[in-house]
Amino acid sequence: MKHLNHVGLFLLSFTCLQLSAAAPARAGISREAEALVNWKASLVSADESLGSWSLANSTSLCSWTHISCDPAEHITGLDLSGTSLNGTLDRLDFSAFPQLQILVLSSNSLYGTIPAGIGNLTSLVDLHISDNPYLRGAIPHSIGQLKHLSRLVLSLVGLDGRLPEEIGNLTTLEELYLNSVPLTGPIPLTIGMLVKLRVLSMQQNNLTGNIPLEIGNMTELCKLYFSDNYLEGQLPGTISNLINLQDLDLSINQLGGHIVTKLGNSSSLDMVDISHNKFSGLFPPSICMGNVLRTVYAEYNRFTGIHHQTFQNCTSLQTVVFTANNIVADIRDIFGEHQRQLLMIAFSQNQLYGTLLTDEGEIFFCNYTGLELIDLSNNVLHGGLSKCFWDIPWLGFMDLSNNSFDGVVPLSRSFPYALEYLRLANNHFEGPFPLALKKCKNLTTLDLGGNSFSGTIPSWISKDLPGLRFFRLSSNMFDGIIPRQILQFSRLQLLDLSKNKLTGAIPDDFLNFTGMAYEQNDDSGYHKFPGKIQIVWKNVDYVYTTKIAGMVGIDLSGNVLSQEIPGGLTTLLVLRYLNLSGNHLSGCIPEDIGNLVLLESLDLSRNQLSGEIPPSFTGLKSMSALNLSSNKLYGMIPMGSQLQTLVDPSIYINNLGLCGFPLEDCVNSSPSKQNERSQSEDREALWLYCFVAAGFIFGFWLYWGMLSFYSETGRCTFYQYVDNMQENFTKKVHSCISWFQAKALNEV
Repeated sequence: MKHLNHVGLFLLSFTCLQLSAAAPARAGISREAEALVNWKASLVSADESLGSWSLANSTSLCSWTHISCDPAEHITGLDLSGTSLNGTLDRLDFSAFPQLQILVLSSNSLYGTIPAGIGNLTSLVDLHISDNPYLRGAIPHSIGQLKHLSRLVLSLVGLDGRLPEEIGNLTTLEELYLNSVPLTGPIPLTIGMLVKLRVLSMQQNNLTGNIPLEIGNMTELCKLYFSDNYLEGQLPGTISNLINLQDLDLSINQLGGHIVTKLGNSSSLDMVDISHNKFSGLFPPSICMGNVLRTVYAEYNRFTGIHHQTFQNCTSLQTVVFTANNIVADIRDIFGEHQRQLLMIAFSQNQLYGTLLTDEGEIFFCNYTGLELIDLSNNVLHGGLSKCFWDIPWLGFMDLSNNSFDGVVPLSRSFPYALEYLRLANNHFEGPFPLALKKCKNLTTLDLGGNSFSGTIPSWISKDLPGLRFFRLSSNMFDGIIPRQILQFSRLQLLDLSKNKLTGAIPDDFLNFTGMAYEQNDDSGYHKFPGKIQIVWKNVDYVYTTKIAGMVGIDLSGNVLSQEIPGGLTTLLVLRYLNLSGNHLSGCIPEDIGNLVLLESLDLSRNQLSGEIPPSFTGLKSMSALNLSSNKLYGMIPMGSQLQTLVDPSIYINNLGLCGFPLEDCVNSSPSKQNERSQSEDREALWLYCFVAAGFIFGFWLYWGMLSFYSETGRCTFYQYVDNMQENFTKKVHSCISWFQAKALNEV
């Protein structure tokens, strides 16, 4: 019995201890529930999925939505991503969650600031507050208290100020994402203390100053993204310490000087993007040391050369872009003949020289059977093209414009069926329209301008190239008529046949020209690289990317086209520019031209157009460049709000009798001009009558003379009749002249 009492006392004591221990735990859970309910009440709105958050339901806290717990029923995870939170974090008691390890608040509408109390989440491992653009203020210094943090994501928020020095206290951090915050000021030197960091992303901020030398301390770093900032100075030599680096993106900054020769020390380097900076000198030959490099973007810098071994040994290289540098090199010294893995080569706007042809007469690029894009525009390359160029099966983009290539575009049995973009402009190519293009049915952009192509424009072009959207043959020697079939292009947005020798009338069947009649989806151009095309935009030469929405226009200027401007042009309602200048067009300006409400540039100068400017001209609400000079137009210039902004009188000069703003006022000049025009018309009518009468007399004389030649009586009768008719005709002419003179005097 005594023994049983001892056992009972022990059990009672144990139970009391359990109850005393459970009480604080229960109190902690209640505090967590209360903190969440109070914060929810402070929000302007939230998703319906938070309906389970209620104190009445606090005994089952771990069953609340978006919450995860540990075995003791304490909250360890809170994921509220995309729950339409609209409010602040001010009423959230962070100190109520000592066991919280994961906090995700991304993709909401939180505003205000990040409270300093967030530093109380001392167990936090993953903090994710991205995509809340209305958050303001600075990153709190208390962020340095999160000593167990492994992942910090503060991207796409409206925070400002500098990255606090306390960031260096997060020595367990492995991933740091601070994209589009936007941060200001320099990168703190303490960032070098993050020796476990594998990913550092600080793109699209307003960071200034140099990249600190301490960056070299982060030897575990695999991905480094500093693009789109205002960083300057040279790339620190300590970057060669990053032997595990895979991705390096320093693009769109103001970094300069020579690239560190040991940039390629990492055997894992896969992608380098240093484009849009001020780097100069020789591109480092060690970039492929690990032989896994696949992508190099170095466009828009000041590089002057590339070591001849730099890329020839890059057996994994797929993309190399050096557009807009000052590289002087023979094209064959940069690339080897057997780099079949290359997908994209872009060296436009450099000083590459030499020929693409090998000693065997083939182009060494033809061995690159996987090639999808080649851009060698704006260099000093010369020589011809080999037919093997058409044998590259996946080639989708080719730009060889602005070089000195010559000869005839060759024909081949094979064709690059994938070809979407072809630009051979501004070279010395000759011969007829390239028949090799007939099977390139995926072409969307074709620019052959600025060459010596000749002959007629083939009628098959719209049938065999049905997807064409940008078509330019400007500045060649094409002759003959514009084939009517050219108006069968249903997707065409730009047609430039200017500066050729085309004759005849402009075709008038525009029913299928829907690409210029309705707004089109902007899916034009090669999808992996922005295409360009040269146009005359508002009387100035421009090079536009084919991705520009609404770039719709027709340029037929500088030919020998005749007859009237077709009325069907006024149905192309999304035209932004129309240039028909320098032809032999006659007749009137179409009455419905005011339908082209999006038209910004119109040039009809140097033709033989007559009549008045149609009143519908006032409907051209977008017009900012106009030229109607050197025609036979007369009458009053229409008054319109947009036309009143065109104050240069030269756009109307050399016409018969235009008046009104910005020329002379019609009140003073119109009577005399109308009188002059009336007298001119009357004189033309008088001469017409005279010529008709003279022709009648001559024919009559000849007929009767032959009839009565052998009869004296007949001859006398005939002469008498002619004398009477002549007298009557003289009286009629005298009467007409008197009437016209009197009419003119009365009008004066």
